[in-house]
Amino acid sequence: MIMKTILSGVLISASFCLALGQQQLLPTDQIVDGFKPIGNPSPYADQRGVTYDLQDQKAAYVADSIMLSNMLSFFDNDNKLVDESDIAYEKAIDNTSPLSTQEIKNRLEILDRKSPFNFEYNKQLERVIVHYLKDKRSFLERMMTLSQFYFPLIEQELDKNDLPIELKYLAIAESALNPKARSRVGARGLWQFMYATGRYFGLRVDNYIDERYDPIKSTEAAAKYLQQLYNTFDDWDLALAAYNSGPGNVNKARRRSGGYNNYWNLRNYLPRETANYVPLFIATMFAFEFSEDYGLSPKPYERNYFETDTVHVKTKISFEHLSKTLSMSIEELEILNPTYKRGVIPKNYNQNKPNILRLPKFKTGVFVSNEKDIYKLAEASWNSREKQNSELQKTQPVRSRYRVRSGDYLGKIAQRYGVSISNLRRWNNLRSNTIRVGQSLVVYGKNINSASQKSLAQSGSVKKVHIVKQGESLWKIARMYKDISIDKLKIWNELKTTQIKPGMQLKVCKC
Repeated sequence: MIMKTILSGVLISASFCLALGQQQLLPTDQIVDGFKPIGNPSPYADQRGVTYDLQDQKAAYVADSIMLSNMLSFFDNDNKLVDESDIAYEKAIDNTSPLSTQEIKNRLEILDRKSPFNFEYNKQLERVIVHYLKDKRSFLERMMTLSQFYFPLIEQELDKNDLPIELKYLAIAESALNPKARSRVGARGLWQFMYATGRYFGLRVDNYIDERYDPIKSTEAAAKYLQQLYNTFDDWDLALAAYNSGPGNVNKARRRSGGYNNYWNLRNYLPRETANYVPLFIATMFAFEFSEDYGLSPKPYERNYFETDTVHVKTKISFEHLSKTLSMSIEELEILNPTYKRGVIPKNYNQNKPNILRLPKFKTGVFVSNEKDIYKLAEASWNSREKQNSELQKTQPVRSRYRVRSGDYLGKIAQRYGVSISNLRRWNNLRSNTIRVGQSLVVYGKNINSASQKSLAQSGSVKKVHIVKQGESLWKIARMYKDISIDKLKIWNELKTTQIKPGMQLKVCKC
């Protein structure tokens, strides 16, 4: 239970952060120094007279303040989804173990000594590790094969940002090292960024390009995000949990637990997926680090990431065209260039940010040596597509607007433009034939200029049209013309009844 005044203060703080823009953020030590056990400014008494003096948890308060000052609350979500078939839910785990508890304890101690993460033994973690080594062997070997391609670039970025190298295993928990991974709630790429989070960390997302799918750029963004989360929680286990479910959910768990800060003490208060997320991360690292001892052997990968190179693309070009000119499969181009959503590299109008094409090293020489010819062939390919036919355009109905004048009715306007009353009603969403002076009507038909409209309006007559006079009826008009019946008049003029009024223009032929 949180007081309204506290909520108001949090909302004001968040708004103030947004207003600050690029101004300096509040240092962590000032936030810690500024902590006071607050609820309401004074104890709160409810209607029964019971007094409450609500005090916040210090660690949660500090984390919330850092989070707000970094606008991390903007990303509170439970959007990081891994494949549920690869999540070790405890109820699905077989407790029969192929390795001893003491062996797991010893190896966790080895990992703990060389890592900033907290690799402490507990029964839940043992069950997850056993499950992974026993039932997920094919998945682990597949990940070890893919890791030869992706881990070098991830390790390089983590090292550049002075982050723990072990964070590379997080990409397995997030996406199973699939740069094209998509979650059911919209997270994308190797690091499963949501749209807003990706944009906040500088990833370009538009109709043609989605840099959440770019292994290098998304890894750079993930490194920034993980560093912010660690700065917020000062604990890597909680930072991982926050990456999965959002910092807000971790702070809720802190409060619900009564102020615990150890991940394993908070685990039962976290969303189910997040409760399994850190054990999954540790089990993956455990299997990788001791893979030889458990007979896990990856297949050699044909090409690791640093046996590829990049070229700048200066014009619009499709993967289909590149596939033909470079003798590569479209699938391989898509794997090396997952950023391009539609199999097309668009023309780039920003010279400072050229579009990049990643190719096997031996293909980059082919591209550079034949670049001009490749562009010419691509341009010829685009130009060979069917163009608009200007002559055909001339025959298309012209869309114009007509403003209703005094004395107008739908039949008269339809006659003027050579269209039917039913089309006029459909184009303008009219439920009846009733129109009003000054009303604007959409008309598709002959392009009648204002002068001819004026002339036609003044003349008040059209060839083969009868102007209804006072006292006339359909029966009288039908008798005035040869071989014309009331039924024919109704059909030609789309009349539902025999009622007519003076001034109406009636067709007296099938024309």
